[in-house]
Amino acid sequence: MLSSPSLIPNLIAAILYIAATAYQGSRLAQGAKVDKRLLGLLGVIAVVAQTCALFFQLLTPLGLSLDFFSAASLIATAVIALTLLACLSIPVENLLVLLFPLGAVTALLAQFAPAGTVPLVNEEPGILAHILLSILAYGLFTIAVVQALLLLLQDHQLKHKHPSGLIRNFPPLQTMESLLFGFLWAGWIFLSLSLISGWLFFENLFAQHLVHKTSLSCLAWIVFSVLLWGRNRLGWRGHKAIRWTLAGFCLLMLAYFGSKLVREFILHI
Repeated sequence: MLSSPSLIPNLIAAILYIAATAYQGSRLAQGAKVDKRLLGLLGVIAVVAQTCALFFQLLTPLGLSLDFFSAASLIATAVIALTLLACLSIPVENLLVLLFPLGAVTALLAQFAPAGTVPLVNEEPGILAHILLSILAYGLFTIAVVQALLLLLQDHQLKHKHPSGLIRNFPPLQTMESLLFGFLWAGWIFLSLSLISGWLFFENLFAQHLVHKTSLSCLAWIVFSVLLWGRNRLGWRGHKAIRWTLAGFCLLMLAYFGSKLVREFILHI
């Protein structure tokens, strides 16, 4: 691990993420304006470094190796990259104060944490398409959850009339809520495509090693579908929307990371 080609890129990514978090956090705590260009530059370089590290970690002579911590690093990289792209057109840069530390932690874990049983991924185009759609879905729902948590914090502080420096830099509540449902819709679309691609390209989605992942992913899809229906038909918002978002996200993370953790570190299959 210490001599692997992924070491330097992962360390660079972690250092830049921590530096960006310290800068953004200190500015927000003071109620001062954040230099979005500087923040974006640090984030982009860190994402590029983490992507380079993943290139070395995922691609092996025997095939595509997607172990637990590399998968977490890959999804974190996708989440941060999506958020940086979104920052070009919508005010979501406050999400980065929570996402950058996630990037740093996953980069370090992917480099230094012990690997479990590492499964090699079938590199057929259909399977790779399914993996890409799944990563995009997980990424968008992760952004939605961070948005939901910040919305919950904003609502709490405004109700108690003690807005912190962080909250004073947030867009209005209505804008925050609209952004949340925008990410939820995008995540739901990619999750739907991911499930469809799974049905098309896997011989049996309910085989023993896939049944928990498939069942929990379908339950998560149902939860998010009900939430979006409730928003459109019943006007769900506020705490109810946040609770449903968190419930769906927990199911989705259990579907992937829960089953992956058990298979690689407990069952060793």
